[in-house]
Amino acid sequence: MRQHVGAVANLDMMAESWDGSYDPGSQSDDSHIFERLHIEPIYDAFVCPLTKQVMHDPVTSENGQTFEREAIEKWFKECKESGRKLVCPLTLKEVKSTDLKPSIALRNTIEEWNARNEAVQLDVARRLLNLNSSESDVLLALKFVQNICQKSRSSKHIARSAGLIPMIIDMLKSSSRKVRYRALETLRIVVEDNDDNKEIFAEGDTVRTIVKFLSHEQSKEREEAVSLLYELSKTEALCEKIGAINGAILMLVGMTSSNSENILTVEKADKTLENLEKSENNVHQMAENGRLQPLLTQILEGPPETKLAMANFLGELVLNNDVKVVVVRTVGSSLINLMRSGNMQSREAALKALNQVSCDASAKVLIEAGILPPLVRDLFSVGANQLPMRLKEVAATILANVVNSGYDLESIPVGTDHQTLVSEDIVHSLLHLISNTGPGIECKLLQVLVGLTSSPSTVQNVVAAIKSSGATISLVQFIEAPQKDLRLASIKLLQNLSPQMGQELADALRGTVGQLGSLIKVISENVGITEEQPAAIGLLAELPERDLGLTRQMLDEGAFQLVYTRVVKIRQGETKGGRFVTPFLEGLVRVLSRVTFVLADEPAAVELCRANNLAALFVELLQTNGLDNVQMNSATALENLSLETKNLTRLPDLPTPGCCASIFPCLSKQPVISGLCPVHRGTCSLRESFCLLEGQVVEKLVALLDHANEKVVEAALAAISTLLDDGVAIEQGVKVLCDAEGIRPVLDVLLEKRTDNLRRRAVWVVERLLRTDEIAYEVSGDPNVSTALVDAFQHADYRTRQIAEHALKHVDRLPNFSGVFPNMG
Repeated sequence: MRQHVGAVANLDMMAESWDGSYDPGSQSDDSHIFERLHIEPIYDAFVCPLTKQVMHDPVTSENGQTFEREAIEKWFKECKESGRKLVCPLTLKEVKSTDLKPSIALRNTIEEWNARNEAVQLDVARRLLNLNSSESDVLLALKFVQNICQKSRSSKHIARSAGLIPMIIDMLKSSSRKVRYRALETLRIVVEDNDDNKEIFAEGDTVRTIVKFLSHEQSKEREEAVSLLYELSKTEALCEKIGAINGAILMLVGMTSSNSENILTVEKADKTLENLEKSENNVHQMAENGRLQPLLTQILEGPPETKLAMANFLGELVLNNDVKVVVVRTVGSSLINLMRSGNMQSREAALKALNQVSCDASAKVLIEAGILPPLVRDLFSVGANQLPMRLKEVAATILANVVNSGYDLESIPVGTDHQTLVSEDIVHSLLHLISNTGPGIECKLLQVLVGLTSSPSTVQNVVAAIKSSGATISLVQFIEAPQKDLRLASIKLLQNLSPQMGQELADALRGTVGQLGSLIKVISENVGITEEQPAAIGLLAELPERDLGLTRQMLDEGAFQLVYTRVVKIRQGETKGGRFVTPFLEGLVRVLSRVTFVLADEPAAVELCRANNLAALFVELLQTNGLDNVQMNSATALENLSLETKNLTRLPDLPTPGCCASIFPCLSKQPVISGLCPVHRGTCSLRESFCLLEGQVVEKLVALLDHANEKVVEAALAAISTLLDDGVAIEQGVKVLCDAEGIRPVLDVLLEKRTDNLRRRAVWVVERLLRTDEIAYEVSGDPNVSTALVDAFQHADYRTRQIAEHALKHVDRLPNFSGVFPNMG
C-alpha cells in the first residue's frame, strides 16, 4: 500500500517537474496518460531523508544511515559552525566522525531505476512529439526532454540517440505559439555545449527555419531564436550555414542597433555576430549591412592575404559619407601603407578601397595620414613599376575627391623638392597628363584642377601655370567633348578660371570654331536644369562684358535669344531644376544683360532688346526678392538701356518759323507739343527707347536703395543716375525722383557710407539734386547731409572731392566765388 502511494506521488511530482504550471485538477487527460504508464515506484531507500528527493550520490555515515552526500555534508558543516555537537539528523545521537562511505551498490540501483523509468518516459515523449498531439501533451513532452538534458552534460546524448531532436525541430512548424517557443527553448538546451547534437542542424533547412523567427512579431520567439543561433554559431561549420541564409546577418545586425529589443537579446545577437566573424563571407555580409568593424579589424590585424581580400572587398562597398570618415580614421593609414608597397595587387586593392572612402568629409584625415605624396608619385611615375592607366585613373579619382574638399593644400609637400599641388611644375605635369591620356583620366584630372581653382588662395598659382604652359586653348577644346562628365569638368574649370583669365578665354572662344556653339548647346538643353548648365552660363557670364567681338558672335549664333527664352520659361515655372535653378537663372540674367553694354555700337543689339521687350523683363526681374545677383544685374542692364534712351528718343518735328518771326524773334511763339517725355524731350517708351519713366520703374529702383546688399544698392542708384545725366533735362529728372519719393533714400545712401563706390555714386546724385533750389534749401538744414558731404570733400578721391565741393556750394557751406579745386571741366 505504501509503495502504491509512493508511485502515485511520484507520478504527480513527475508531471509537475515537466511543467511548473501543471495543475492535476485541470489536466486530467494528461494525468490519465501517465497513470497508465508502468513506471516503477520510488522505494524509500532511494529517497534522502533530508532532501526528500531521489539520491544521486548516496553515502553512509558511521551509524549506518544513508543520505545524499551534499545534504549530509551541509548538515555536518552547520553543526560545526554553530558549535553544536555532531549528531545524526535522524537519530539525533552523537557521532564521532564525519567520514562518509559511498553507497556504490545503492547508487547503481538508483541509476538503473532511473534508466528504466526514463526509457518509458522517453517512449511516451516520442509518441507525443507530433503535430497531431494536443498543445498540453507536446508542452509536457518538451519540458521532460529539457529536464533530462539538464541533469548533466552527458545526459544530452539521450535526446540524440532517442531520435528526439528531429521531432523537436518539427514542433517549430506548430500553429501554437507556446509550442514553437518551447521547442526553440528545448533545442537551445539540447545543443548547449554539445557539438554532436549541433551537427544535426547542419543538415536540411533547420537553420533557415530558426532564422525565420528573427523576423517574427512575437518577441519571445525571436529572443529564443537568437539564443539558439548563438549556441549554434559556436560551431564553425554552422557559422557558414547561418551566414548563407538570405537576410540572417541583416536581421542580426538590425537587432544589435535596435532600441526596442530586450537588452539580453541585443547582447546575444551581438555575440552571435562575433562568432559568425570566423567566416570571410560573413564578414563581407556584415560590412554590406553596416557592421564594418570586423572587416576593418581584418585589414588592421589579419594576415597579408586576408588584408588584401578585405581591402578588395572594401573597394566594392557603397558607403555614406559619415561611414567613410569612420573607415578612414580606422584603416586609412593601413591602406596608404598598402598603397606604398611594391606589390601591384596590394596597390590596386588599396587604391580601390581608398577610392571608395575618399570624399569631402574624409579628405582631411586622408591628407593628414599622408595620402598625397604616394598618389602624386603613382600618377606621374613612369617605368617598370608604374601603374597601368586604369589604376592611374583610380588614383586621379582619389586625388580629385581629396582636392575638392577645400583643404589648404599650399602647405602639403607632395614632391621630393617640397613642391605642393599648386607648384608650377606639378600643375604642368597635370596638364601634360591631361593632354596625353584618355577621357576617363582626363575627366578626373580636370576635376583635380577644378578643386585647386575653387580656392582663392590657390587659383592664382594654377592660372600662372596654365598661362606659362600655353594650355588655354587645349582646355577650351574639351568643351566639345562628347563625354558629358569630361565636358562638365572642363566647363567648371573654365568657369573657375574666368574671373582671372576672362580675356584669354574670350579670345580662345572667338578664335576657334565650335566651342562657343557647344556652350550654347549645353544651355539650350531642355530636359530640366542639370549641373552642367549653370556652369556653362556661369562661364559666359564671367567673360568681359564689353568684348564687342564676342558679343557679336553670340548675337550671330542666337545665344541671347536662347537665353531670353530660358529666363522666360523659368519665370513662368515651365522649367524645373531643383538646386540648380538659382545659379542658372543668375547666370542667364547676367549674360542677357551683356547685350546692353554694346547698344551704342551694335544696332542688332538694340533690335534684339526692342523685339523681346528686354527692358520690361529686367524691370520684372528687379522684384525677384532673395536673388541679389539677379536684381543687381537687372538694375545694371536698365542703367545701360536708359543711357541709350537719349539717342533713341524720337524728337518732335518743329514748324519752320516765318519771315517776321526770323526778323522779330519776340513775335514768335514756341509751339506746345503734348505727350513728350519731360526728361528726354521726345517721344519715349520702355520698349522702343528704354525710357525708365514708364511702368513705375523709378519707384522700383528707389525701393532697392534700402537693400541689404550694397552691390544691389549701387546698381539701382546707377540706373537712377541716368535720369540726371548730361544730355537730359536734369531738373525734370529731379522732379521724377521727387514724385517717386526717392530724395530721402538717396540721401540715406550718402549718410550710410557703406562702400567707397556707393559714396562716390551718392555724392554725384546728391550734387545733381541740390541744383534745385527747393531741395538745396531743405537739405541745408540737415547737418548730417552737410557732414557727409564735408567728409567726402576731405577724404574721397579727387573727382568725388570736386563734386562734393559743388554740392557744398549749393547748400552755402562753401562760398561760390572761390574754388578749392580747378574748374571741373
